[in-house]
Amino acid sequence: MDSVSTTTPLLPEISPEVAAGADNSDSDSATTILVLSTVVAVAGSYVFGSAVGFSSPAQPGIVDDLGLTVAEYSLFGSILTIGAMVGALVSGKIADLLGRKGAMGLAELFTAVGWLAIAFSKNAWWLDIGRVLTGFGIGILSYVVPVYIAEITPKDLRGGFTAANQLLICCGTSITYLVGNILPWRLLALTGIIPCLVQLIGLFFIPESPRWLAKIGRWDGSKASLVCLRGKNANIFDEAAEIRDHTRTPEQVKDFGLVDLFQRKYAHSLIVGVGLMALQQFGGVNAIAYYASAIFSSAGFSYKVGTTAMAILQIPMTILGTLLIDKSGRRPLLLVSAAGTCLGCFSIGLSFLLQDFKLWDFSPFLALGGVLIFKGSFALGMGAIPWVIMSEIFPIHAKGLAGSLVNLVNWFGSWIVTYSFNFVAQWSSAGTFFVFASVCGLTMVFITKLVPETKGRTLEEIQVSIIS
Repeated sequence: MDSVSTTTPLLPEISPEVAAGADNSDSDSATTILVLSTVVAVAGSYVFGSAVGFSSPAQPGIVDDLGLTVAEYSLFGSILTIGAMVGALVSGKIADLLGRKGAMGLAELFTAVGWLAIAFSKNAWWLDIGRVLTGFGIGILSYVVPVYIAEITPKDLRGGFTAANQLLICCGTSITYLVGNILPWRLLALTGIIPCLVQLIGLFFIPESPRWLAKIGRWDGSKASLVCLRGKNANIFDEAAEIRDHTRTPEQVKDFGLVDLFQRKYAHSLIVGVGLMALQQFGGVNAIAYYASAIFSSAGFSYKVGTTAMAILQIPMTILGTLLIDKSGRRPLLLVSAAGTCLGCFSIGLSFLLQDFKLWDFSPFLALGGVLIFKGSFALGMGAIPWVIMSEIFPIHAKGLAGSLVNLVNWFGSWIVTYSFNFVAQWSSAGTFFVFASVCGLTMVFITKLVPETKGRTLEEIQVSIIS
């Protein structure tokens, strides 16, 4: 990484009393305000999950009430990703201009309006408008939530706290699946507004990211945020100094643009960030998440039983991944997770193949097993860790542009998969899932060859090691 100019303003002097506070408080401990800040942030992750999970249980009711065709419902299901791509495109810029908290607040306003439009829609047009607005909001949230958590959390807690992003996405998806089996779709849409309000209110009670404050030259605010997050008696001297030494002032980075992002020194970071996001999506996760009901019905299994089992399984598996990420490291969990998703997709594809040739009466149970293996394995690592790594590998002056690009790739891949899935599955359900299995196998090779281990290192240490 380029060295910081000697004219970079220093953080205000930290008192000897604070510097000595390490004897009284561990700066790597989880303080109350750190936990509260994470809880408020991941309320946005719950919003993300509920939006993704909505289309599956709502499909029968919406199709019956509004008379949508397969093509129209495929558009509704996938148009969320169109809005999310637009949100992803501007997410980094918004987070850099308004701050991490401001970006989350703006995103929730769009999301809440989107849910209202869906709940009171009378035709496919309003349904799609609401879905686009909701997508725009979660496109911003999908970037800013893990970035905010990574920037406020000590290195030894960062993996687990950032992985809570995926845990709440899974909770949002799972609870929406479960509640969607009981509530009518309009009421289900209205429940999506609740977590939006939770985050909007909570943002008034949490500090801004100290690294963003340092980036815009607010050094007093950065120090105050660190003291708030680590505790009044914690020794923040080393962490504050490291942030200072690796943060460029606005004057130094004002000309940093998209062309600069493609310099050779950022190549490894971009390949890892973009590659993980693309492989995550083309492995089939959102095909299963958005259209689980249709997959179970096509396989000859009860969609209500199947989606309920899927919802119940993925939460404990995500909790397990959250607990392990700072102990086992990122790479081992990613490899195990990718292997499991490969096996799950292969099992689903084999079930449809056996069904086509009428070779086995129990093939629907093989499909159920495949979906459960896939969702459980994905929740263990491939769901959370690409977002964790994305939030870790880019320097603060490049994070906005790089994060927007990585986020855009993720949502573009999601759109391709969710829009094309119903049509491709009509051609060959078995072939579709065998392709997904092949991508999951390729993911294992990618992780082995290119993905760095970031466990137990500060953001600044990671960025120095990965940027040549």
